[in-house]
Amino acid sequence: MTSSCIVGWAHTPFGKHEGEDVESLIAKVATQAVADAGLEPGDIDEIVLGTYNEGFSPQGFPSSLVLQTSPDFRFKPATRVENACATGSAAIHQGLKTIAAGQGRFVLVVGVEKMTALPGPEIGKTLLKASYLKEESEIEGGFAGVFGVIANQYFQRHGDQSDALAAIAAKNHANGVENPWAQMRKDLGYDFCRNVSEKNPYVAGPLKRTDCSLVSDGAAALVLADEETARTLDKAVKFRAAVQVNDYLPLSKRDIVLFEGCEVAWKRAHAEAGTALSDLSLVETHDCFTIAELLEYEAMGLTPRGQGARAVLEGWTRKDGRLPVNPSGGLKSKGHPIGATGVSMHVMTSMQLMGKAEGMQVKDARLGGIFNMGGAAVANYVSILEPLK
Repeated sequence: MTSSCIVGWAHTPFGKHEGEDVESLIAKVATQAVADAGLEPGDIDEIVLGTYNEGFSPQGFPSSLVLQTSPDFRFKPATRVENACATGSAAIHQGLKTIAAGQGRFVLVVGVEKMTALPGPEIGKTLLKASYLKEESEIEGGFAGVFGVIANQYFQRHGDQSDALAAIAAKNHANGVENPWAQMRKDLGYDFCRNVSEKNPYVAGPLKRTDCSLVSDGAAALVLADEETARTLDKAVKFRAAVQVNDYLPLSKRDIVLFEGCEVAWKRAHAEAGTALSDLSLVETHDCFTIAELLEYEAMGLTPRGQGARAVLEGWTRKDGRLPVNPSGGLKSKGHPIGATGVSMHVMTSMQLMGKAEGMQVKDARLGGIFNMGGAAVANYVSILEPLK
């Protein structure tokens, strides 16, 4: 699956889109991504739509909504895929397989979610469906509560890491200021993220509001092409690796603070790409909660187990550090419309590698890593990207 390239993309701002629905959000990115690739809708061979939904939208069976954005999409195969918060990456993998099988030259991948139409408690119930309900449905705080449990276990094993979590939140919010598509473009500062206040209360366990990603609406899209075809186009970002690893769904069947699925996915991706972590210019990683980013430092091999705090407290993961992590602002600042997130991460990394990330730009970015996960390190996707030319 590594002979494919990203050749065009589009991205809505993430946030609360009043008056929009899944259909209108799709319309904002589908044809725009095709045009960005220098193509026409008729050139597309297959369409893959990623959306989690699970009650966010009353509209089921959404795959053919993409066809309504252009009559030239009519009669193209279109499929909806879902893998919790990794739905966007799952959609990309579906497209990569089509190209690898020689069944198409161009695949349009769209990720979308409309989350804000539901009241808060319903959003929590919908998100909790990405956990193992037979054992975890009564965890206080919903899906945030799941990660509150994970944070508590990590703190018990390695000591209070509140300083590190606040530093991760502050870093990502500072980065998000430079992202024109981010939901929250405000540098909150370390002190605000570190301290409990009326505006930053505890949400679940040791996690405060600033430790939790945002409820968001939004869409992102990209076009995939085979490498030979991509060489004829204006821009192309190649997949050096694209790996999926799934782990057990129940927390009870795993040592949850190890994020072992994440670790295995990174190892397999580096083996496929012939790279090491030290080769990467940047990483976009899945910071649905700050504790997740902390554990991902360790799972990707940036620090030994139990020492993830060093990476952020010593500045390694800042935009000017040894391995910039989430220069886009991550899910924490950019927002997390579930089905769009994985596609967005690939778009943001592609922009970096083409030198088109403007204020987000990491200097001399040549190799980018992406980690997108569904559930608590259940569905784990790692991509390694580089410019084709």
